[in-house]
Amino acid sequence: MSVVDRLREHVEDNGSGMIYDLLFAVVWVALVSFLFDFVFTDAPRWVFYMFMLAGVVAYFGFFFSLKQAKQQ
Repeated sequence: MSVVDRLREHVEDNGSGMIYDLLFAVVWVALVSFLFDFVFTDAPRWVFYMFMLAGVVAYFGFFFSLKQAKQQ
């Protein structure tokens, strides 16, 4: 099986999940960027990076709670 075939199969199996992951990332980065461009303009740069890093925790927390809600 070629690399292209494996990639195509992977995208077919996980396509919708990949779209949700990308959408979450784009929305999170846009939200944090907006906050630090217009609301927290005087905040140190490391706080911006901590908010970006918090996106990883928010991602797993959101999709874990979504999975739990679907099971109930």
